Amino acid sequence: MSETIAGVRIPDSALAREATELVREAASPLVFDHSRRVYLFGALRGQEQGLSFDAELLYVGAMFHDLGLTERFRRTDQRFEIDGADEARRFLRAHGVDEERAGRAWTAIALHTTPEIPLHMAPEVALVTRGVELDVLGIGYDAVPAARREAVVSAHPRPDFKNRILAAFTDGIKDRPDTTFGNVKADVLAHFVPGFRRGDFVEVIRDSDWSE
Repeated sequence: MSETIAGVRIPDSALAREATELVREAASPLVFDHSRRVYLFGALRGQEQGLSFDAELLYVGAMFHDLGLTERFRRTDQRFEIDGADEARRFLRAHGVDEERAGRAWTAIALHTTPEIPLHMAPEVALVTRGVELDVLGIGYDAVPAARREAVVSAHPRPDFKNRILAAFTDGIKDRPDTTFGNVKADVLAHFVPGFRRGDFVEVIRDSDWSE
């Protein structure tokens, strides 16, 4: 039986149910609840903007977007966003989803920490970012009516969420500091990992092998 939260229907296909169980098993309750809120807030922002979107694809994008923070799916040789994006594409292709749709999910996850650009792309790409921005940064907070925000948080609570998600970010990326070059996660390591030194774009240019 399909579940509805804050007026948003949770996809109930076999694919969506398997995605739910995969994330429930691989991720902490913190990341699971956050990922569900990302879907709900993304869908609510989509409704508010009058966008037509593929709910199943948005659901997988939202549910898989932080898998790169988990023990099961994290790597140390690439950005954590790509870990989740790669797994989403693999999962969708294994379930018979064509490359174009799977590619949209990949892009939505890979770009979810890149400001502004995803908002000019396909609705599913934009709405994963909208959901993340609302839940983590509070961007678009007032665009969702208070009653609907409260319904989402009632279903998927966020106790001490700010501190706990920052700890999850730190734990998930501290072993691959070079992957934070030029993106927002460098701020996390600068706050929480002693001795972390940011990469510097100007220094990279000046120290390159080119003589001119």
